[in-house]
Amino acid sequence: QVQLVGSGGGLVQAGESLRLSCAASGSIFSINAMGWYRQAPGKQRELVATITSGGTTNYADSVKGRFTISRDNARNTVYLQMNSLKPGDTAVYYCNARVVTTTLNEYTYWGQGTQVTVSS
Repeated sequence: QVQLVGSGGGLVQAGESLRLSCAASGSIFSINAMGWYRQAPGKQRELVATITSGGTTNYADSVKGRFTISRDNARNTVYLQMNSLKPGDTAVYYCNARVVTTTLNEYTYWGQGTQVTVSS
């Protein structure tokens, strides 16, 4: 079994910053891609950013230049540094990981979600 636990959300004003963290634990052999997604009220879940095990990143156009994804492979942790936050960034943020378990099967796991609220 694998668990992803996210943290770091909160309420901030427009222009401020937040850093999200998500740590994976359990029966992990290795982790391939990790990422962050978000879901605003009444909208579908959307990709925010992803990072491969080698460090290649991909961002949604709406966050390019403001958000930075990174990971610590030794700690099985992915981070999302969010700068210059806008009210439109308000959503529940979910971390995601493609994990190869100790049985050498690959599964996708999701964190529980962390609320980010940006006031104007």
